[in-house]
Amino acid sequence: MTFARAFLAAALILVLGACAYMAPYQAPSTFYVMRHLHTPEGAADPDLTEEGQRYAERLADFFVDQEPPATIFVSTTKRAQQTAAPLAATLGITPRLYDPRDTAGLITEVMKEPPPVLIVGHSNTVPDIVAALGGQRPGPLVHEDFGDVWKISGQRRVTTRMKLVE
Repeated sequence: MTFARAFLAAALILVLGACAYMAPYQAPSTFYVMRHLHTPEGAADPDLTEEGQRYAERLADFFVDQEPPATIFVSTTKRAQQTAAPLAATLGITPRLYDPRDTAGLITEVMKEPPPVLIVGHSNTVPDIVAALGGQRPGPLVHEDFGDVWKISGQRRVTTRMKLVE
């Protein structure tokens, strides 16, 4: 009887020890990452073009077939803020500003928010943001790459590239 109890105690210690090393459960989340919409080339902090403004107005329609964001993050630039403004107004959300030079800080803040989360970034930040969220890193973006939305979803962080602009 003593040997059986000792064996049972040792087994219990091993099981509890193994549990301590298991990663905590991470609930499936959905993230949307997109570059700001159309801007003129070459300006430091330009407004959206008329075309960019039209597509920004259509962003709410895009989310009719998707779960709409509960939280929106936009960089401190006018073009990112203008991209999300019509959607935010439709949803009654105040977008949160982030520093586009601080991807790690952005991800820390994003993970504190209820999903789904939309992040509006830039051609040089979107690939890093998608990867930092566990998604498959997109290739480099050029100036003409407007209107793609990357959806990172589920426990396995499945990455789907969707088109807002055809």
